[in-house]
Order: sequence, then structure tokens, then C-alpha cells
Amino acid sequence: MTDQENNNNISSNPFAALFSSVADAKQFASVQKQQLPTGPPECPLSTEDVYDSEDSDVSSLESVDNDSITDLSRAFRSQKEICEQLNINHMLQRIFLITLDNSDPSLKGGNGIPPRCVYLEDMATDLDGQDWLDMNNVEQALFTRMLLPEPGTRLICMTSGNVINMSADRDAGEKEVIKYLFACFQRAKGEITKVPENLLTYALRCKALTVSNTRTVLLTPEIYINQNVYEQVVDLLLEGVSGPHFEDVTEFMDDVIATLKSDEEVRTFNEVMFPVLDILLRRIKELDLCHIMLYGYLDILLYVTRQPELAQVFLKHIEPKDPKNGNLYQQTLLGTVLNISCLLKTPGLVENHLYFLNPSRSSPQEIKVQESNIHQFMAQLHDKIHQILRNLIQLSSDTKHCILSWLGNCLHANSGRTKIWANQMPELFFQMYASDAFFLNLAAALLKLCQPFCKPKSPKLLTFNPTYCSLKDLNEEERKSRNVHIKGLDKETCLIPIPQGLEPSFAQTYNLVTENLILTQFALHLGFHRLHDQMIKMNQSLHRLQVAWREAQQSSSPAAENLREQFERLMTVYLSTKAAATEPQMLQNCMNLQISTTTILVQFSLGNRGTEYMEVTFPLLDLEYCMLSHVPEFFADNLGDFFIFLRRFADDILETAGDSLEQPLHFVTVFMGNVERMKNPHLRAKLAEVLEAVMPHMEQVQNPMISMFHRQRVFSSYQHAHYLAEALIKVFVDIEFTGDPHQFEQKFNYRRPMYPILKYMWGYDHYRQSIKHLVGPKMGALKVKDFSEFDFKPQQLVSDICTIYLNLGVKESFCATVPKDGRSYSPMLFAQTVRVLKKINKPGDMIMAFSDLADKVKSFADLQQQEEETFVDAPDEFLDPIMSTVMTDPVILPSSRVTVDRSTIARHLLSDQTDPFNRSPLTMDQIKANSEMREKIQQWLAERKRQKDQNGQTFE
Repeated sequence: MTDQENNNNISSNPFAALFSSVADAKQFASVQKQQLPTGPPECPLSTEDVYDSEDSDVSSLESVDNDSITDLSRAFRSQKEICEQLNINHMLQRIFLITLDNSDPSLKGGNGIPPRCVYLEDMATDLDGQDWLDMNNVEQALFTRMLLPEPGTRLICMTSGNVINMSADRDAGEKEVIKYLFACFQRAKGEITKVPENLLTYALRCKALTVSNTRTVLLTPEIYINQNVYEQVVDLLLEGVSGPHFEDVTEFMDDVIATLKSDEEVRTFNEVMFPVLDILLRRIKELDLCHIMLYGYLDILLYVTRQPELAQVFLKHIEPKDPKNGNLYQQTLLGTVLNISCLLKTPGLVENHLYFLNPSRSSPQEIKVQESNIHQFMAQLHDKIHQILRNLIQLSSDTKHCILSWLGNCLHANSGRTKIWANQMPELFFQMYASDAFFLNLAAALLKLCQPFCKPKSPKLLTFNPTYCSLKDLNEEERKSRNVHIKGLDKETCLIPIPQGLEPSFAQTYNLVTENLILTQFALHLGFHRLHDQMIKMNQSLHRLQVAWREAQQSSSPAAENLREQFERLMTVYLSTKAAATEPQMLQNCMNLQISTTTILVQFSLGNRGTEYMEVTFPLLDLEYCMLSHVPEFFADNLGDFFIFLRRFADDILETAGDSLEQPLHFVTVFMGNVERMKNPHLRAKLAEVLEAVMPHMEQVQNPMISMFHRQRVFSSYQHAHYLAEALIKVFVDIEFTGDPHQFEQKFNYRRPMYPILKYMWGYDHYRQSIKHLVGPKMGALKVKDFSEFDFKPQQLVSDICTIYLNLGVKESFCATVPKDGRSYSPMLFAQTVRVLKKINKPGDMIMAFSDLADKVKSFADLQQQEEETFVDAPDEFLDPIMSTVMTDPVILPSSRVTVDRSTIARHLLSDQTDPFNRSPLTMDQIKANSEMREKIQQWLAERKRQKDQNGQTFE
């Protein structure tokens, strides 16, 4: 037979299609004559081409006499099985990047083979010449590959050509076992979508093999030398949440978790995952608020709290060793996240702080930009924490119970933060309780949970049941079944007491609205109040330091530099605290909550226990019992603190409330003058500050961007103006019965905000008419039926005051001082007093003595009047800017630098602890004598006296 005929016979054989040319087929047939194959032949076609040719009709092979054709047919009688095994080998190489074949790359087909593989030499030797992978040996091969300490040193090229391929080298030589197995998992997923049906089972088994081997790694990490597999799990999750393959990572982790949970005989699932969470805790603790990596780790926690099994481990992991130690909650994984802030990590230690350093050298714009950046990161942090809590609440009833119990126990363990001694013993405080940052972030996250029912007139809000706060002596099972997770609230003082003998009706179970609202208000009570108080004190200290620093600079004192450093340090703390407390979204959410709180408390005050809102009408009906008996006082204290804080530090937020500002006005009108609905007089007095906070500013607003439109409209058109004015006057009087009778400074401070309110009200007719009715010319028509009810003894009071005046009147200095008090001295008042003494039948000698005293005081008043007329042409710089009288003891106010008379500012500070010219905090110890001005005044007075003496006039 000629070569041409032989070629024609071979080309007619259907198996010849497996070769790229007839010559290749002929050469293969001749080789097969001499030896049997030791392994599956290399298939010269691509995987897809081979799969397409597998259905070729083998029976169509025609018998020929030529030996070559006979040998070729015999060699290919099992070609279908051989090619299938070949394709399995290639698939296993592509998935696991391992091989047993170290032959010349030029002899291998390039299609379907990865460019680099790890050659398992020892295993290839043990298999006695078998150089292909199959489903029987792949598990051993994979385990061998995983144990290699340096797989990169065993790489071989699988394709011809010596092209540098760093990506292939990196993938095949991956040293970290978890990362390697995940990459194998991804490649197996890719094969599943491409292989034909007859190989699909093998691809699925490969995918399962990556998962089962990951389980093995996590159960026996000690056998993988120099590898921290738990760190690798965290790194894998971090790469997943930050990259495009998050779904692959979560699928891989879900499958691994399922295998770990299926058999916990070797190690429990908690034992496997606790080290992973420990690493997360350590890494997060090292990061700062503005570190971008932090938010990747928080995304990992979002996945953890969405995954049912991991969420259970997370909740177990965050349990403190001693649930009664408040500080231990801060040291948990969730507590570490809550403790992230721009506040100082170590109170008082500014050196390692990252924010607002050297503030005196920064422009206001630079400080504003830094504050804005901090607020952006804070908003992200609060959103992540909120999502973590929401995930756990929504995941299952068990996770909901666990996280709410954790929150409730945390608040109970930290309830001592509000005690007076806590501020006086800072070292002990920080050992016992969680930080300010912890509670600020916790409150911000809880505020987000409250927003769904903080919309105006939300029907959900009416489902709030405050009897929750009066429950006590519940066991753990009852707490779970009734959704009561906060302890110790029954010991809190409520707005009004429960009527004696009345047994409240408690709900069988409490909804999430009730628990969220109470959790949030309790968290604000423990955190925000303390932070607000710190900011006020720091503000006052900064003013004192600034004044002292300026004076030291002017006098070239060596203490100037030390004062500057103190000022810098305190300003850094202050700006950091202010930035932390004024994140706009947090304040907006808090305002929504506090306005909703005023709404529901007013509804309770009306006796509403239904599902529809009641209109506020006056006069209020008497209530024998209402839900206010179960509302802790800190609800009202919180909203008071918050509105006062906004007025001082974030006034622009108030305007965003719009028409909702009417709700705080309702609250103040109902509660401020009503002891039947709010028993605590100090709390009712505080509502005057709330009223001052929500009403428009009387003074000129420095920031033109702050609008007063909504506040002006709501306040001026308030429909219950008469009752608001009446409540204000009533609490003004009731303050006299608060605390010790000698605590006049406290009473003055309570009344301080009432003066500008009354002044503002006086500008509106409907308010003014109400005030006139109460304190105008007809105020004498108001009668008190029973003086004993108020422990009021007017006759004894007049007698005692007159006795005091008579005893002091023996001193000339006292008689000369009385008429100098322009606010209270009046000759008519003394004459009226004499008439009252006669009316109440006091002894004649007492009446005569007081009449003589009145004459004596009047003579000093006349002399004073003559002096004032004499000094009418005094230079303006010698006149007190408030009283317009010649100053006798001029002093300089530190912040405004205005000179006033000492007696004038002393009287002012009795009722208002601020500089009257710029409202900066001020105390008497801060003022400085203006010696230069005093000397000028004395010289001028001496000159005037000399001139008068020459004119024959005398001066006393």
C-alpha cells in the first residue's frame, strides 16, 4: 500500500480528528506498536473540543489490512475513558495548581493547562510513575501541598516558553493556606460553570474538598508551621468586604461554618471562632476614628452579625467576665468599637492625641474643616454600629434577647456614672465605668433605632408603655418572655409618685418601641449629661486661662509660656469634646427623639392611653392616676439638657424642627407650673431654661446663617400663650420654696433665664396681657386663702426685717449704703412700712425708731442726689456703663475688657454668671481692679471738691 493510500485510510478514521494532522496520527500509531502507554496520553485538543468529540461513533471505524490502521484502532479503543481521565487531570491542575507531571512542557498540550503548578515530587515518586491526578489521589495531593512550608520553591512551568508570569507564580506559590484554599474554591466555582455534565460531579467534589480541608486547617492549626490561620481568616474577610469578591468569600465562609457546626467533637465552633474575634478586637483597638481600615473591619462585623452561627459566637464573645463591672463592657469587641472617638483615649493625656493640636496656631477655618472631617467619620461609625445592633435584633429571637440583655446589663452596671462622687474621684471612675466615648456612640446608634417612631404624630409612639420602668424582681425567663432587659429602673424617681394603695397594671409583654425608647434615654442620661457639664466647665476655664495668659504677656511675666501651654492643652480637649458631641446627624436624631418624648409625656399628662392623639386643651383636668407615675425623671432631665446644649453649642439645629417646636412649648406649658404632673421643683425650674433655649434670641446673632424664622413664628403665634405665661410666673414663685432658704444663689440661677423670657413675652400683646393680669396693678387683688398652707407669716416677716434694719441702722455706713441701691430703695417704701407696723400693732418705740431711721436714710439719699447733680458733667469714662453713675471702685471684666463699678457687677453676678457685654462665663474672682481709672476718678473728685469748697459748698 502506498503512503498516499495509507494516509487516506488514516484520515478516514474518526479518531484521527483528535490530532492536529494526519502525520501526527501516523506517528502516534507507530509509537504505540512498540510500547503500551504508562499514563493517559496528552489530549491535543482543548477541553471543549474533546468533550465535543466524545460522542463520535466508534463503530464507524472501518477495518483495513494496513498494520498502521489496525494498531491505531487498538490504541484508541479506550480513548474515550482516557480523554476523560486526561480532562479530570487538567481540571484538578487548574483548580489546585498542583501536578505530578514533571515532563518537558513542550511535549504537553497547551490548552486547558495552567501556566504554573507546584510539583509534588515526593508523591509522584510514591505513586511509582503515575504522573496524573485523579479523584482517588487528589485529596492526598492537596493535603501534601498544604503542608509545604515554601510552595513557591517547587513551581514548574506547565507550558512551553519561558515567559515571566508573576501572577501565575503568585497564585500557584501562595503560602497562606486559607488564602490558597479560598482561591481553589473560586477556581472550582469557575469550573462548575464550564465543564460538561459528565465532569460536573468531579468539579463539585473539588469545591467541597476546599471546604473540608479548610475545616481541617481550622480544627488542627498547629500542624501548619509558621502560619496563623486565624489571622488569615480575618485577612480573607477583610479582602472580601473591601474587594469585588465579597459574595464568593461569604459563600466560602458559610460552607466552612456549616461543616464546622456539623461535627464539633474535636473542637467546638466557639473554640474555633473565638481566636478570629480576638484578632478583630486587637486590630480594631489599634485603629483611630479616621483610619480608613477601621471601616473594613466594621464591615466584617456586619457580616458576622448577619450570619446566624457567627452572630451567636459574637454574642457569646462579648459577654464580660463580671457583668456587674461597667468598665468590662468597654473591653469587649463591641465595647472596643463603641469606644472609638476623637475624645482623648486617656483623660488628660494630650501628647498622643491626633486632633486639634496647637489650636492657637490654627485659623478658625482650619479648625472648622477638621471638625467637619471628624463628623464625616463619626457618621460612618454610628451607621455601622447601628447596623450591627439592628442585625442582631432582627436576626432571630435568641440574638435579639442576647443583645438587648447585653445592653440592659451594660447600662445597669454603669448606672453609677451619674452619682455625684463619680466626678470627684476620676481615677476610680475610669476603673469602674465605661468611657464618655462609649456612651456617646452607643446613644448615637440607639437614636438611629428610634427614628422610625420619632416622626411627628407617629402612631407607634402611642404604643410606648412606661410601666416597663416599674417592674421588679423578674427572673431571666420572665425577662426574655416579657421583653424586659433593663434592670434597676424601679429604683429611679418618677415624675410623680404612684397613688398610695394603687396597684399598676403591667403588660404581659413589651414591644420594641418601649424598650428602644427607654434604652436610648437611659444611655443619654448616663453619657450626654456628663459630657455637656464638662464642656461648660472647660469653656469657663478657657476664659480664665485666656485672660491670665494675656495679662502675663502684657507684663512680660515668665509664667506666660506655661499659661499658653495650659491653654493649648485645654483647648485641644475642648475642641475634641465639642466635635464629638456635635455630629449633625446625631443631634438631628436626638432632637427628633426629644420632641417625640415631649409629645408622649404631654399625652400622658392628658390621661391619654389610647391609640389616637388628644388635642392639648387648658385648663388641664385633674387626674387621680396617669402613666407619668412610671416615667423616670431622667426623661425630662435629658430633654432639658439637650435643648440647653443646642442653644449653647449647636443653635442651628433647633431651627430645623420647624412646626414641631410647638411640642416643647406644650411640654413646658403643661409641666413647668404643674406640681401635680411634675413634682420635682428643681426639674420644673429647669424647664425655664428649656423655654429660653427654644425661643428666638433677643440679642443679635453673630452667625448670619442661623435663622430664627420658625422659632419666631411658633413662639409668637402659640395658641396657649396665656397658660405659658402663667406657668412661668408660677414656677418663678415656686422657686422660693426649693432647697435651703439660704441658697439664694441657686434660686437666682434658676430665675436667670426667666428674665429674658418675660422681657421677650412683653413684646407680644397676648403674652403681655397675661403677665399684667398676674403681676400688674391689680396683683393686689390676688388673695391667698390659707397662709399656713404655704408656711407664710407676713406679719412676722415684716417685724423681722424691721428689726434687722434697726440693728444695722446704728452704723452710719449702713444708712449711707441703703439709698445707693437704686433697685430697691424708695422713701415711699419706708413710709409704707411705718403704716404697716402701726396696722399690725407693733410697740410704739419700735415704730418711732423705724421712723427716725427712715428720716436718717432719706437725708443720706438727699445728699447723694446733690452729689450726683454735682457730678453730672463727669467724663463718660468715669461713669458706670450700666448704672450711669460715677464709679468708686472700677474693675475690668476679663473677656469684654469693659470697665464697670465693682458693686454693679457684683449685683449682676448674683443672678447671672456671665459677662453682661458678651455673655461669656464670669465669676467675681476673675475681675481685676482698674487702678489707673480709679486714680483718675479720685483726682477728678478731689478737684471737684476743691472747686466746690471755694464756692462755699461742703461735701460730707
